[in-house]
Amino acid sequence: MFSIVQSAKRHNLNIYAYLKDVIARISDHPAKKLHQLLPDQWQPLE
Repeated sequence: MFSIVQSAKRHNLNIYAYLKDVIARISDHPAKKLHQLLPDQWQPLE
């Protein structure tokens, strides 16, 4: 968890928004595309 938070900080993400979005989406996200939820590739849903 600390590694994910530090990576999000390094990418200048709002950590609360990032974690809230990822936790909400991870259960429905395809396993082959989990890399899209990593901090360096994450795009919030709009």
